[in-house]
Formats: sequence, C-alpha cells, structure tokens
Amino acid sequence: MNQYGHPDGAGPQALLITGTVGVGKTLVADLFGDFLSDAGVPHAVMDLDRLCQSWPAPEGDPFNFALLLRNLRALTANYLDAGIERFVLAGVAETVVERDHYRAALGMPLTVCRLTADLPVVHDRLKRRHETDSDPESLPWHLERAGRLHEILDRADIADLTVDTTRLSPPDVASVIGASVRWG
Repeated sequence: MNQYGHPDGAGPQALLITGTVGVGKTLVADLFGDFLSDAGVPHAVMDLDRLCQSWPAPEGDPFNFALLLRNLRALTANYLDAGIERFVLAGVAETVVERDHYRAALGMPLTVCRLTADLPVVHDRLKRRHETDSDPESLPWHLERAGRLHEILDRADIADLTVDTTRLSPPDVASVIGASVRWG
C-alpha cells in the first residue's frame, strides 16, 4: 500500500507538461484533460502561469515561483478533497530542484513530459499568438526567451518523456501523452 491507502501505483498522480514558450503546453494540457473526460477519469487541469500571475514579483523571484508553489499546494488540497486524483499541469520546470518542488507541493508522484518543436515553428506560433498584443516588447521578449529556455531545458534533461510537436497536431500530441501515461 502507498501513502494514499491504494495499491502501489494507484492513488493521486500528476503530469507536468513542460517546454519552451510557444510550444503548446497549455493547449495540449487542455486537450489531454478532454481525453481524460472522455475516458471518465476525474481530473484537474492547471495552467501554472495563472497561479503566479501577479505584479510585482518579489526581488530575486522574477517568475513568482514561491507564490506558484503556495497556490499549487492549496489548489491540490482542494481538488483532492473534491475527489480528484489526476492532475495535468502546464508550466515550466527548468531544473531538477524545480521539478522536486512541484512534486513536494503536489504531494504525489509527478511525471514530466517535455514538448519540443523546431525553433522556427515555435517562433511562427509565437508571432500568431502575439498578433494582437498591445505591448510592443512582448513578442521580442518571447522570441528571445523561446531559444534560451529551449537550451535550459536541454541541459536540465528532467523529462520522463519527450514529444516533438513540430509536425503533430495538438490532439495527436495529447494522444501520444495519453498512450504514455495510461491514465484513461
């Protein structure tokens, strides 16, 4: 038996879909949530960017990671109280330490799936996403961040599985993930 009173391998589980900006994390997480709904699996989908979206960020924590973890811990507890045992997260883990912090905040096993795509494809996606931005600095920042974050994630090498989204549709990516984690 594990800490949740279930046979080993059962009980609450989480999936973090990570990758550089513009690779499709949030869209794929939502589609994977649809896949779980269709399979009758109780779940929650959380966009981690939304859990730390506040201003200003504290000195030394530009991405508000400490707030993200506090909110993740609280939301997870609420979802567990409501009977949810599968968690799909869209966000970034740049290091083994960040992955471990996510796991600790969730209090359950965490599988990390990294989405990748060729950088020109990511840049095209970002340009489409930012077409209506009122902030002229947003697109250049995201274009630069995409390449830098891709390199950071390559060096960190923390994913349990990797899916190249360059030539796959988002529903196909969600299906590949579903076949890998086998929650449905």
